[in-house]
Amino acid sequence: MRKETDTQVVSVWVRDPRIRKNDFWHAYIDYEICLHTDSVCFTKKISSVRRRFSEFVWLRQKLQANAMLMVRPPQLPPKNLFFSLNNAQQITERMKGLQQFLEQTLQNPLLLSDSCLHLFLQSELSVARMEACAAGRTHYSVAQAVQSCGLRRFHSEEELQKELMSCDSDSDCSECPGLRIKDLAINKVQSAPSLGLMGSSEEETLSCSCGST
Repeated sequence: MRKETDTQVVSVWVRDPRIRKNDFWHAYIDYEICLHTDSVCFTKKISSVRRRFSEFVWLRQKLQANAMLMVRPPQLPPKNLFFSLNNAQQITERMKGLQQFLEQTLQNPLLLSDSCLHLFLQSELSVARMEACAAGRTHYSVAQAVQSCGLRRFHSEEELQKELMSCDSDSDCSECPGLRIKDLAINKVQSAPSLGLMGSSEEETLSCSCGST
C-alpha cells in the first residue's frame, strides 16, 4: 500500500505466501515483503525479501524495546493455536494483518528510524544477525547489509516496479496476483552461507545470495 509524507512515498506489500518444509514433520509459511520508496530514510529504494511470522514477532519486540515508552508499535495479527497451513482464509487474514502492521509502523517517524526495521525489510539476515548488526557487532554496517542483498525473484528493479504498480492499492489484496493462495509453492528451506540467512553459518560475508525461490 502507498503512504505519502510530504512528497516522499513509501509503498509496502505483503504477498505471495509459500509453505517451507524444514523436514517431513515441520513446515511454516513465509511471505514476500516488497518495498518501493523514494524516501531518504531508506538506503535502497526498491527491494523484495521473505519473512515468516516469528520474525514479525521479533521485529515488534525490538521496536517496542528500542522505542521504550515513547511510542507503542502497532499490533500484529493475533496468534492462532489452530492456524493451519492448509487454510487459505487463515493465511489471507494473517497476511492482511501483517501488511497493516508494516503500513502503520512506516507511518511513525520514530519507528522508521530503527535499524532493526530496515534490516528486516531490506536484508535477508537471520534474527541473530540482525540483532548483531543493529548493535554494531558485525564488520558490516546496516547500510552495507541492505545494499549487499539483491532482488529475490525479479531480474531488475524495473520488473519489480512494473508488477507492484499493476496491483491496485485500493483493491482487496486477495485480487493481487502475488496473493493467490492456490499458487502456494511448497519448497524445502535450503541453508545459505551468506550473512547467516538461516542462522546456519558462522561466516560473515557481504555476498548475499538472493536467488529466486
